[in-house]
Amino acid sequence: MAVHRSLVIFAIVAFMAPTISLAMDYVVGDDNGWKLEVNYTDWAKDKQFYVGDTLLFKYNNASHNVYKVNGDDFNSCNVPSNNSLGLFTGNDKINLAAAGKKWYICGVTGHCNQGMKLKVTVLDGTAPAPPPNAASTLLAKATNFQIVLGMTLSIAAALIMV
Repeated sequence: MAVHRSLVIFAIVAFMAPTISLAMDYVVGDDNGWKLEVNYTDWAKDKQFYVGDTLLFKYNNASHNVYKVNGDDFNSCNVPSNNSLGLFTGNDKINLAAAGKKWYICGVTGHCNQGMKLKVTVLDGTAPAPPPNAASTLLAKATNFQIVLGMTLSIAAALIMV
């Protein structure tokens, strides 16, 4: 009987796996990316960031970079002298691993003062569940393999229990 329950639980988990992970990936600036003449305060104001979410900074690495700084350096646009604190690839992914305020600036001379700076507050816990009408969207994101695996295991478990 314990084997049967294990199969049922496994089938349910396999089928629901696409809905378990609610972490979000945010492209900073959306389609604009990380560049001058984008208001990153406006971009972030209606978003809620949670531990486990990621920020993706997309930019021309010949023209920009990203530095994670503290609040004072953010406010004064002070670029750290240690280049190991900067990111320079043009496709930098930052995992928001801890709750609290996070500050990022472009270290190219003058860019931070021209608005290339981002402050986010990361909340502890997980993002709230999506609204009920989003359930079909989550199911649509399931891979065919996950759906077939979940259905196969569910049917197998039901047949074994009979």
